[in-house]
Amino acid sequence: MEVVALLLIGLLAGALGGLFGVGGGLIFVPTLVLVIGLGQVDAEATSLLAILPVVIAGTWRQHLYGNVRGRAGVVIGLTAVAGIELGVLTAKALPELTLRRLFALLVLFVAAQLAWRAHRSSPARPG
Repeated sequence: MEVVALLLIGLLAGALGGLFGVGGGLIFVPTLVLVIGLGQVDAEATSLLAILPVVIAGTWRQHLYGNVRGRAGVVIGLTAVAGIELGVLTAKALPELTLRRLFALLVLFVAAQLAWRAHRSSPARPG
């Protein structure tokens, strides 16, 4: 049953990510916590692993279009590794509830930002 749930989570996250351009982690992490019952740190780590095939496929596809800038990608990627290490140390040091609340704040911030941008880009209404 867990495998079916994981397959559905992957399909849903991929479809919503492709449709709305949101990161899979915003969908993966809460679903892994609520549906599968993983702890927050385990859900975040699993989400990071799950994104690897997506990154590889997307990079290859964009490379075929000539859109990949290798040097910039390497610099950002190596810098991100340092950030990930710092993030992992911080996540492991925080209590589970605090980490969940911080993640919830991140999700709310992203939702508010998306709503604000949608509001700003909507056509003006006659007064």
